[in-house]
Order: sequence, then structure tokens, then C-alpha cells
Amino acid sequence: MTLFQILIPFLVAPFVPLIGKKREGRELGIILAFIPFLLFISFLFEFINLKPATITPEIYQWIPSIGVDLAFRSDGLSLLFGLIITGIGTAVFLFAGGYLGKGMETVKFYIYILIFMGAMLGIVFSDNLLLLFIFWELTSFSSFLLIGFKHKYLASRYAALQALLVTGIGGLSLLAGVILINSVTGTFSISAIISDPSMLRESSLLVPIIILILGGAFTKSAQVPFHFWLPNAMEAPTPVSAYLHSATMVKAGVFLVARLNPVFTGIGLWNDSLMIFGGATMVVGAFLALKQTDLKKILAYTTLSVLGTLIMLTGYGSEIALTTMIVYLTAHALYKGTLFLTAGAIDHSTGTRDVRILGGLLKKMPFTAYAGIVAAFSMAGIIPMVGFVGKELLYETAMSGEPALFFGVLFAGVIMVYSAIQAGIHPYFAPEKETPLSPHEGDFTLTAGTVTAATMGLILGILASNLLTGMVSLAVSPVAGKTVDVSLGLWHGFNIILLLSLGTIIAGYGLYTVREKLYLLPQVYGPLEYLMPSKLYDKALNLLMFTARGQTSFFQNGYLRNYIITIFATALLLVGGYFFYHLDLTELVIDPSMEMYEAIAGVVIIAGAIIATVAKSRLYAVMALGITGLGVALVFILYGAPDLALTQLSIETLSVILFVLAIYKLPKFLKLSNRNSKIRDLIIASTMGVFITFVILAVYVHEHSTELKNFFAAESLPGGKGRNIVNVILVDFRAIDTMGEIMVLGIAAIGIFGLVKLVRKGG
Repeated sequence: MTLFQILIPFLVAPFVPLIGKKREGRELGIILAFIPFLLFISFLFEFINLKPATITPEIYQWIPSIGVDLAFRSDGLSLLFGLIITGIGTAVFLFAGGYLGKGMETVKFYIYILIFMGAMLGIVFSDNLLLLFIFWELTSFSSFLLIGFKHKYLASRYAALQALLVTGIGGLSLLAGVILINSVTGTFSISAIISDPSMLRESSLLVPIIILILGGAFTKSAQVPFHFWLPNAMEAPTPVSAYLHSATMVKAGVFLVARLNPVFTGIGLWNDSLMIFGGATMVVGAFLALKQTDLKKILAYTTLSVLGTLIMLTGYGSEIALTTMIVYLTAHALYKGTLFLTAGAIDHSTGTRDVRILGGLLKKMPFTAYAGIVAAFSMAGIIPMVGFVGKELLYETAMSGEPALFFGVLFAGVIMVYSAIQAGIHPYFAPEKETPLSPHEGDFTLTAGTVTAATMGLILGILASNLLTGMVSLAVSPVAGKTVDVSLGLWHGFNIILLLSLGTIIAGYGLYTVREKLYLLPQVYGPLEYLMPSKLYDKALNLLMFTARGQTSFFQNGYLRNYIITIFATALLLVGGYFFYHLDLTELVIDPSMEMYEAIAGVVIIAGAIIATVAKSRLYAVMALGITGLGVALVFILYGAPDLALTQLSIETLSVILFVLAIYKLPKFLKLSNRNSKIRDLIIASTMGVFITFVILAVYVHEHSTELKNFFAAESLPGGKGRNIVNVILVDFRAIDTMGEIMVLGIAAIGIFGLVKLVRKGG
């Protein structure tokens, strides 16, 4: 069942262009929104009926030889993420149709986002690490297409490439970690690793495994120092920002850390790294949000802060910290997805996202205002929102930790209130100002999803003691690796936690009253600006491009001779030394006797090769090469391979004819090599010849009987109806491969014909 649920978005994506021909814009959005909505309903039913004691992975064999199965696990954690992915996805699908309008660009958007949604579902339900990695990389690829959706703009292309490179490097790190885990445990199964982590925890490879896994998670979830790609990704259309950067892609790293937490929790490197990097991201994200005036940038930097908070809470590791993480994650998905969409609705209606010129939208955009205000209340942690429950739990966790943790959480909390007012309240209650477009409320597609998501945050807060408690208890136990008793409530009376919450609200509002001064804050980096991660990324990318250009100009300079030298030299350096060192020809027996016709064939081949290298005209060189080829054909005949001999004769005859015909079109023959070049070429060619000779001798001495060889020998006649095994392999057993090679040659021939014959008028 889970496999089918994951496949649905991939199966629907190819049919979007067909649907888009008859239903465009908002109609297309409404139709396609049923895909995530129906998936949401199915996950909700599974979540309601979930019994942790009876959870078993759903496994389909895929590549059993390397232990890769299509294995999926539907526990509380994966189902919660599934609900977030499809729930927010429904709102985004609905919103995008009205926001993007009609046209093929909208059709492309839905194809990309369906692929992305399927990949995200694959990540959260995978019970095989290598399968998880495949979906992980698919999210990077599809997010590249979504972030760079407005590809005509340089900023969009830059942001898309940056996100792809940063998360791609993290993906390589994750892959290395996954391979090391398999080398230690002998399995890719997540359930098996979690059930018995002792082998992994006692391994000498534990430290590199943790570093590599965290490298993948931190780049995906934009943790310091990889945080810079997330704000730049706001170049994407608002529906993309709402989906990828609040509820899904950036949460993939959080999910990975949460999923593997039972394996590594209690290990100092794991917990300390999560707390240090998560705490740093929490503070840095909050600080950078202070002077932002663009609605999406405000939301982006506060998203950074929340992602850091979630990672930090996972590292803290106590039951209350993990419970807080789940509640905070749920609250953030609801309010941040809503605020991104309301920001898009405001931009669509007024033509701007600049909070300095927004105001008075309460009466003109009442439904958007309702959604924005309710979501802002949740973000600020105001009762009775689900954000209030998460905020109180966060402060309770912080009070039991180190002073640095406590003050960092308070600082981030104040900025969160300030940013909530900026993004969710200011546009509606500030004095009305002139905007590029006349403000107006959007249609059903632009408001339905935002209103629903905001209201869900309110409902979960009010029903914290039963509905939210049930959800969180099912989701937190897989993170803790044991059953966790969860008891949540909206009201716990007047206590120090409530006072802290009120204090951050007052302080946040105080910052809002001096916002004009905050907008004018100078960059505090000063001379350190050039050491900022974003600057280092640019320098590294420029260095990479410079190196690539130099390498390309050196190795791929257009001279065929240099290409051959590079190939031969590389083979000799990488393989030659090892081969000669381990070469064992003690069993080689050489029969010194030789028939006259064998000697003649050998002399013909050698003479032809020598003449070809010293010939003073192309015609002589071609004739000499033909003589060498005929000598090889003669050897095939002498040793009982007439079919190969006929093939060789055909090739040599055609080659000579084609060369002779082409000679008249070539420029005059010139000697372009000096003495040193000739000596170099002679050394490389001779060494390569000796190397190949010894390889052939080694194969002859150490002949290995393989199942594949026996199969072809046995099946050539009954299966391929041919006695020449080589021919049968080429035209029957690997017919598609041969056809592909012929197609490549045909395409190359067509390309050459086009270059030669299809000349523009006027030259």
C-alpha cells in the first residue's frame, strides 16, 4: 500500500500536460490538488488506526544482490511527515493554480512539484538507507527545477545552482555514510539497524559515519555554515517557497536526524554536534531576520532559526526535548506554510512584498488577513494556538539546560514574535499606503488553503490535551527509540514559563516599535564579510570553474593525438604499475616452433605498422594500415576463426576505401611533430604495446571459467541459432546494446552531414 501511495505522484506527473490542455490555471490546480488531498486522507486513516506494536516493514525485492529492497515503514514519525507533506501540499497545489495563472509554465510547475512530493514521501517512508538516499537526491534534483523555475532571471538560476551544489555535496556525504554503515552492519535496513545498533556504536568507523550523516542532514536543512542557500532560494515562486522551505525539503535533514537518533543518541559527538550546530543556526537565523523588509526573506530567516531549534532539540535528547521537537515541527509547518502563502497572495494583489509600503489590507483582503493573523499568533506563541503549546515546551526544555541554551532560546523567541508581527499583522493593521497594484482579495484558490492551514493550527492548540497529545505520542516514540508518555495541555496556570512567554511577546513588540531603526542597521560583518559562508561558496565556485577551464584546455584541446596520449598514460599510471608488480607468468609455456606462414603473417603485421608510422604521405599510411589489418585477418584464419576474419576483411576494405575518398578533401600532409614529440610518442606507444601484450599473456595463463562464458557457449546455438558465439552475442544476447551503438554512429553521421552540407546563406 505504501509503495502505491508513493508512486501516485510519479504516475500522475506524465499526464499533467494532457490535463492542462483542457483545464488551465486555477481549474488545473483544483483538479491536481485532489492528489495530495486523497493521500492526506489515506495517511490520516493510517495514523488514526496505527498500533505501534504491530508495525512491520513493507518489503519488495529490488536488487537483492547488494541488499537494496523497496522497503517502507509506516510508523508515527513517517505518517506525521506524510500528513505534513500532503496537507501543506494540498494548500500549495490549490494556491499555485490561481497564483501562476494559465500557460505551459504552470503545467511544468505541477510536473516538477509532483515529482518532488513523491520524492519527499519516499524519504520519510523508506526503510532502506540506500533507497532513502535515492529519494534524497531526487528531491535535490526536483528542487533545482523548482527554485530555478523563473529560469530567465539570473538570480533564479544562481539560487537553483547554489541549492543544488550545496545539497548535492551533502548528498555525497550521506552516501558515503550509508556505505560505511552497510560495511559495518552488513545491511541497509533502517529497522534492523535501529533494533540492534550495538555493532555500529562499537565500530571504529563510528566517528566518520556520524560526521558524514550529519553532513548530509546539515546541508539539506540549511544549518550553519550551510545556511546561506535557503534565503537565496526565495527567488523561487511563492508556492515553491511555501512547500519546499517551510514544510518539506528543509525538514528532510530534520527527519534524517530524528530517524537515526535511536542509533546514535547518547554518543557525545552526535548529541553535541546537533546542539552546537542547531543552536548556532537558531541564533544566526533569528539575528539575520532582524533587518529584513521582504516578507519572504523574513520568513526564510526565521525558518532557519526554527530548523536550528529542531536540530538542537533532537540533540538535547530528553523525552521533553523530543516531544517539544515534534510539537514545534508541526506548529511550524502549519504557520509558516500559511504565512508564505499569504505573502504570495499579498504580492499577487499589491505587486510588492516590502513591509515598509504595506498596510491597511484588513478590509481589502479579509480572508488572507484572517489566515495571516492566526498564523502570526501561532508563530509568536500566543494562546490558544498550537505554537503556544510548542513555545511553552521549548522554554521548559531550555530552563533545564545550560545558560547558553536558555538565553539563545529567549533571543530567538523575541525575534520570532517581532517577525510574526512584521509578516502576519503589520500588512493588515499598519496605515494604508500606496502600492504598485490596487489591493484586492484573491479568489477561492488563493484563500482556501491558507485559511484551512491557519485554522488547523488553532484547532490543534485548543485540542492539545487529546488530539495533539495522541499525534505527538505516536510520532515521538520512534525518535526516542522507546515508548514516550506524552501529556500536553493548553493551560498550565500562571508560572515562570508563562511569564517568560509574556516577556518575549512584550520584547518582540518593543522591537517592532523601533523597526525603522532596525531596517537601517549596517552590515555588522565588516572585514569578516569575505569569510562569510556565502562568500566562501562564491570563491570556491570560481576556483572550481577556473580549474575546470584550465583542465579542459589542457586535456581537451582538439588534437586527437593528445587525447590518445591522455588515455594511454592514464591507463598505464592507474593500472600498469599494479599490474606489473603483481604479474605472475611462471606458468606461461611458449612453444618456440613456428610455421613459415605464421612467421609471414607476423612480419606483414609488424611491417605494416612500422610503414604507417614513417610514411611520408597519407595514402602510403592508409595502405600500410590496410596491410596490417589484412595480416590480422590472416591470423584469424590460421587459428580457426573464419567469421572474425571475414568481419576484419570487411572493416579493413571499407576503411581503406573511406580513407582514400577522404584524403582528397584533407589539407596537404605536413610533419607537425618535432624530434622530442616523436620520442615521447614512441615511448608511450611502445610501453602501451608491451602492457597490452602482458595483459593478454596474463589472461592466457590465468584462464577463469565463468558461468557467463559457459552460458553463452551452451545457449548460442539453441537460443541464438548461430554457431559463432561472438556474432550471436552481438546480434542476439546484447542486440539492444548493438542497436544503440549503431544509432549513435548514425546520429554522429547525420551531425557531420549537417556540419558539412547545411551551410548558411552567405557562408
